[in-house]
Amino acid sequence: MPVAIERTRVSGVTTDKKIKLGYSVGYWSAGPPVDALEGVKEADRLGFDSVWTAEAYGSDCFTPLAWWGANTENVKLGTGIAQMSARTPTATAMAAMTMDHLSGGRMILGIGASGPQVVEGWYGQPYPKPLARTREYVKILRDTFAREAPVQFDGKHYQLPFDGGMGLGKPLKSTLHPYRPDIPVYLAAEGPKNVSLSAEICDGWLPLFFTPKEDKWYRERLQIGFEASGDPSKADRFEVCSPLWVSPDDDVEKAADRIRPVLALYAGGMGAKNANFHYDVFVRMGYQEVADKVQALYLEGRKDEAIAAIPLQMVEDVALVGPIEKIQEELTEWNKSCITTFLLSGPANMLELFAGALS
Repeated sequence: MPVAIERTRVSGVTTDKKIKLGYSVGYWSAGPPVDALEGVKEADRLGFDSVWTAEAYGSDCFTPLAWWGANTENVKLGTGIAQMSARTPTATAMAAMTMDHLSGGRMILGIGASGPQVVEGWYGQPYPKPLARTREYVKILRDTFAREAPVQFDGKHYQLPFDGGMGLGKPLKSTLHPYRPDIPVYLAAEGPKNVSLSAEICDGWLPLFFTPKEDKWYRERLQIGFEASGDPSKADRFEVCSPLWVSPDDDVEKAADRIRPVLALYAGGMGAKNANFHYDVFVRMGYQEVADKVQALYLEGRKDEAIAAIPLQMVEDVALVGPIEKIQEELTEWNKSCITTFLLSGPANMLELFAGALS
């Protein structure tokens, strides 16, 4: 039973296509999600377009994607996201090319720069200049995938061969011939320049806390990137894959309570006090006072109070909560946005309900 939603053309990203559905497993807590395989298989059965795994500083994203993806036939397999600082560009390219072969060309490589606490604290890599690092990283990925020549790169952040050491490095070309020389690369981005960069050098954008009320701003940022790419047709094939939290319940507040912990964690507890990009997103939405309060409470360890401080309107800006009729009514604005794929999360037995509510 394929699931998709009819679209019409609007300015910016081309939307004369159907909104696709993806299933996001995310990253693990203490251990593997008990029903992840069932969810992935159900998404494949229902006709979802893609399934996605993630990583931060625990489980990696490629191993579960291969393990669970081996039980599917049609869905694309996406990393949402692979941490750039976790691997050199060529190591990431190797993993993506290997997965693309094993899956028969179903790989989507989603990457992101993460934040300084994780990059410097866990991966032991410098964080400054993330946009410049991303630009270099993607160029090396592209060159590795293409396999047209030995990979050479002389950048400020990456050098191939390495500039130093024993001086014996030489340019190399992957021994693996790519299944596809143009594996799609999507970029996780929240700041304005990074959103534009995704449209300039990548094939898709992975937002986190998307809100339809900011759609005009998103389109403007993407258009800047399309123009910088020099490719007049890029907008026609560019993908925007966004999480869409859906919490059906006759009690709207009860439905919102399932989303509040996520918003409190990201707005208040992710990143350092002055370097939390998720916090910046909510400030841009108009929630400066709320974000300040939530962050202060969260950093003081008062998590329950931080969660309770998330207002209903803030939840409704980024999620669909309440009775099915309310969800379907509010879905209209999401359908008008630049999103091309809704990424859903939840147990396997809820996916058919979610798909039905969104169609």
